[in-house]
Amino acid sequence: MFRQSIVKATRPATRAFATTARAMGAGDTGSVRPSGQTDAFQKREKAQEDFAIRQREKEKLLELKKRLEKSQDHIKKLEQDIDEFTKNQGGEQN
Repeated sequence: MFRQSIVKATRPATRAFATTARAMGAGDTGSVRPSGQTDAFQKREKAQEDFAIRQREKEKLLELKKRLEKSQDHIKKLEQDIDEFTKNQGGEQN
């Protein structure tokens, strides 16, 4: 009996793998950084995203300007048509 208890105490644990979560140090990829701390990669990535957003906004603005010019040209043409139509009408002096 005594011998069996000694054997059990000296036997290695039957679990070979630990089930605890892996702890990461501050700054490791995937870990949460304290607020205000950024590295060069994050700064570069943010700058690229900001640049891409500005480019898309610039393209949208250029497209809107083109549409505005077309609309203004159309309005001018309609005003000219109205003027020509009213000049050809008889009656009061226009």
